[in-house]
Amino acid sequence: MKILTKITIGLATSALLFVGCSSTPTHTNAKSNASVVKPTITEANLGYRGTDDLLKEDVVPPAVAYHSAPPGAAKKFNRAYQDAPPMIPHSVEGLIPITKNNNACLGCHMPDVASSMGATPIPVSHFTNFRPQTEVVGDTIMKNGHAIKNTSSEKLANVSIKVDKDEQHLYAGRFNCTQCHAPQATNTLVDDNHFKPVYTAPDGEHKSSWNQSKWLKSIDTTK
Repeated sequence: MKILTKITIGLATSALLFVGCSSTPTHTNAKSNASVVKPTITEANLGYRGTDDLLKEDVVPPAVAYHSAPPGAAKKFNRAYQDAPPMIPHSVEGLIPITKNNNACLGCHMPDVASSMGATPIPVSHFTNFRPQTEVVGDTIMKNGHAIKNTSSEKLANVSIKVDKDEQHLYAGRFNCTQCHAPQATNTLVDDNHFKPVYTAPDGEHKSSWNQSKWLKSIDTTK
């Protein structure tokens, strides 16, 4: 009988401990002495698959929906930080993929037409080749006609910045716009981004500070 009583008490205690551990966590507000229930994020909604069964293979994640406003009608996003690549606020249907021979973005974003199209103009950095002409002659590495050691070099003679100052020809290394700029999904997030950017320029949330007058002022460039 005593053994049965001890077992009963043990089970009751275990049940109370289980209930206490599994209840929703709360914290007490010192001012109001009221218990506030913290929001719970489960294993199922942490992942994009929407399930906590990690071994399940036939899970279909929710479809990704993007902004459908056509170019020229969409509201621009603030940049994530100063000079961050701006995100694409409009539909990209029919505009991608981008190839070196077919880039529909240029029709609106070239500097000479961007203003009239209500588009963000391509900055001068995208018309600039920062890569020196490099070739190997025998066992010698040549940069802009100067022989260098097989190490990094900071000599001015080995540096070449070629700028299309008329901004008519996009540098070939920048032709693939979607390598840095991407459309934004409209799906609901488990938790929003709480990062607060601090811009170094007054209009930094919408405009690049990479302009010719600022960062090319003291650089001797060749076209």
